[in-house]
Amino acid sequence: MDKTKLQWHPAFGAALRITLQDEMKYLEMHEEYLLGKKPLQMDILLIKKTKEIPIQKSIGRIFRKHNIIEYKSPVDYLSINDFYKVYAYACLYQSDTDKINEIDPETLTITFVCSRFPQKLCQHLTEVRGIAVENIGGGIYYLKCDPFPIQLLITPELSGEENYWIQNLRTDLKAGSEIRSLVARYENHKHSKDYEAVMDLITRANWEEMEVERKMCDALKELLSEELHAENTRGKSEGISLAKQVFKLSAQGFQPTAIAEKCNISLEQVNEILE
Repeated sequence: MDKTKLQWHPAFGAALRITLQDEMKYLEMHEEYLLGKKPLQMDILLIKKTKEIPIQKSIGRIFRKHNIIEYKSPVDYLSINDFYKVYAYACLYQSDTDKINEIDPETLTITFVCSRFPQKLCQHLTEVRGIAVENIGGGIYYLKCDPFPIQLLITPELSGEENYWIQNLRTDLKAGSEIRSLVARYENHKHSKDYEAVMDLITRANWEEMEVERKMCDALKELLSEELHAENTRGKSEGISLAKQVFKLSAQGFQPTAIAEKCNISLEQVNEILE
């Protein structure tokens, strides 16, 4: 599995919903939220629907009405440029409204989620912006002395009890009790789309260790068998749809090179389908 090409963000969104599931009725969640008319988008925007009800989970205690979340996968890191990009998102989100001060800046928060503590970024923020980094425990750091409330979540340090599925969006799971515990938890929720999305990503990101454990664990054999069957079914369905599109364009008089461009596939693939 090419871990750099895995789709981590949708799985993080699903894991976040699982983590906050008891309080999602008080939240409105938008993934890849578009900013204005230009192609700028936040990873996640969480809008708190009820002001009076606080979020009890530790990662959400900082939340106000409008909460911007930037997620970095285990194969990525949080840079100085990332900080300013997301900070700009917050400013643009506040300003891109029909009415002046329609979104009160005091109702905005920013959350950064990453797998490693961003030492260079925090040093920069302290020296250049005068921002103090306060470790409040359990993998949560508050970046203080800025007009926006900002927090930094380091996923390996988060509470496993509260943030199990976010914490397990990793590439270093080990065969044995760690993976068996994961499968046991998933078995109780395998019909949930969010749990399925998270488990699918975790399986792909830890394929070798999953394969090792699969040989010894009947529950995992069944799980991976279901996952592979679903993947094969999806692949066949997509292949049939693509072939239909190629034949349709060919019948309309398009040349193979034009078909390849329209279908975003290689000329060789077009020729194989048409043969």
